[in-house]
Amino acid sequence: MEIKKSVCPYDCPDCCGLLVSVEDGQAATVAGDPAHSFTRGTLCPKMAHYERTVHSPQRLTTPLKRTGPKGSGSFQPIRWDEAIAEIAGHWKTIIREDGAEAILPYSYAGTMGTIQYSAGHAFFFALGASSLDRTICAPAKAQGYQDVMGKTLPTAPQEAQHSDLIILWSISMLATDIHFKHDLDLARQHGARIWCIDTYETKTARYADQFIRVKPGTDGALALGLMHIIDRDKLTDEAFLSRCVQGWSELKSAVLPRYTPDHTAAITGVPAAEIEQLAHAYGHAAAPFIRLGSGQSRYGNGAMTSRLITCLPAIVGAYQHPGGGLLTSTSGSHAFNKDIIRRPDLEKPGVRHINMIKLGDVLNDPSLAPAIRSLYVYSSNPACTAPDQRLVRQGLEREDLFTVVHERFLTDTARYADIVLPATTSLEHDDIYYSYGHYTIQRGDAVIPPVGESKSNWQVFRLLATAMGLNDSFFQQSEKELINQFIASTKTAWPLPIPQNKLAAGEPVDLPLPANYKMAFHTPSGKIEICNPRIQPALPEFFPPHAHNDPEEFCFINAPDPRILDSSFNERSELTHGHIMELLMHPADAENLGLQDGAIVIAENTRGQARFTLKLSERTQPGCVVSEGVWWQQHAGGPNTNALTWQRCTDKAKGSTFYDLKVNIRPQNAQ
Repeated sequence: MEIKKSVCPYDCPDCCGLLVSVEDGQAATVAGDPAHSFTRGTLCPKMAHYERTVHSPQRLTTPLKRTGPKGSGSFQPIRWDEAIAEIAGHWKTIIREDGAEAILPYSYAGTMGTIQYSAGHAFFFALGASSLDRTICAPAKAQGYQDVMGKTLPTAPQEAQHSDLIILWSISMLATDIHFKHDLDLARQHGARIWCIDTYETKTARYADQFIRVKPGTDGALALGLMHIIDRDKLTDEAFLSRCVQGWSELKSAVLPRYTPDHTAAITGVPAAEIEQLAHAYGHAAAPFIRLGSGQSRYGNGAMTSRLITCLPAIVGAYQHPGGGLLTSTSGSHAFNKDIIRRPDLEKPGVRHINMIKLGDVLNDPSLAPAIRSLYVYSSNPACTAPDQRLVRQGLEREDLFTVVHERFLTDTARYADIVLPATTSLEHDDIYYSYGHYTIQRGDAVIPPVGESKSNWQVFRLLATAMGLNDSFFQQSEKELINQFIASTKTAWPLPIPQNKLAAGEPVDLPLPANYKMAFHTPSGKIEICNPRIQPALPEFFPPHAHNDPEEFCFINAPDPRILDSSFNERSELTHGHIMELLMHPADAENLGLQDGAIVIAENTRGQARFTLKLSERTQPGCVVSEGVWWQQHAGGPNTNALTWQRCTDKAKGSTFYDLKVNIRPQNAQ
């Protein structure tokens, strides 16, 4: 048995270092790598048995061609050369008749490897296909941070070890960022207090010392209320504000006076006394640290909310102190020149851009010219994860839509495909990884041969490029050649030298941070910009989320389930058995509706309906219901939570608003 190093490829901020035991060409066990400075040798329950995903009996091992109705999952095996020829034949016909914009790629973060994530960009640019705006996750959070901090590097997570007050704001850490707990445990040993702010009581809220439960979509008002009290009680750092911050005086005179504790409490549902307590704790802390999650950004006011929260460290001068600051999403990705794989120079001028959130509309729009005649899906599962599921599946059912899905398993989306191509897992291909939760990067070469006839994203696009007559030598490169270019690009992409030999050898490498990185404000003014004159509004201000005006009764929160990640890991029966498609409801609401614990209920709105088992719980608040996890239809027994979600976008950056919705609840047998 041989132990080989690898990296977790999933859409998670932790990007764990792995130690894979390989025996007879198979992954026998997967463990955490103690040499990784952030993940420190531990794994989440999902990755602790990653070999069960890699060698699952459900793995697709050969190309498939549809033989039954779309959605039925009826296929027959075909050869790779037949599959590629059929795809190329359809695409050449479509391009001849309607132009390449009638072809749409659809992908996201099924793998976060720098090569495999972006493997199709250059191909579809060169083809002239419609371009996909990949905004389904949290671009509004990034925009809100950027509006205040520009390109300033976010605070490293390990800094939290030296903080005396840590706020976990809208992040279900024990489900989505579990390794950050190492740092919090160390901080707690030295006396730090941990607060959690969220819309319902998660396991993370129970881990925290104190929990603030806020009404969905009102986190920005809470931030303003905290700033009001901190200013009122003279807890601001006036010297830091004068030296390093632009626009504080304007905010405190024009906006903050309205956000008294009572007014803030009326908006947020947080008692005024709790707002006072948190404001004083934050204002008196020597080095407060905020770990900002993405949940608060998935509302119609998501960018503004993120902007308001980002102002908090500025008014107390948190960045001056070891342990103080704000972590949104790290800039580890800036260590590589992504243009090496994405090749934006190949994009055709004037090609149309389609927001992936609008897939349901796009596939069903008769006025779209040209209409989408072919969809190529990789590293994603839109039939399960895209908003407005009824419309998405209605589009996927079109007989005139030629759909190709490159996948490891027969997912909800793959069942609608005309051609299914078998995909490798991260243990079967080469790639190089960065994180959005810390500053460690790592190479991950294949540690076992491909399972069956599976191929990586890059390998498939090389085949398709040849079949479509794209003769650019770029498409002839191997993954290893690309990795070498990424490693070389660190010389210019990162401000300090990176040990390239260590990176090339597959060891986890910590990006060296400049000594003053928290105080080097990369904005046009060189200061933190609470007032940003280049955008509107120049001063941040709270406004309600979309659902504020929706007619339904209950705010609906679709939260992460620690057993799965988005729709990944649904293939693992030991993870998916038990409580799924449960709906948490406050007992007072259930009493008003005459509903009992364990009842089968229907949540519905104008987009659709989904069936749940009711679970009465005071973890949620009156007026809000909660469901955890994004489940394949075969597990959910029908539509999942995305039958209820909107295609509405955030206020900036065209992000998703998955949490910004309302539903009505009724018993299954009631009409």
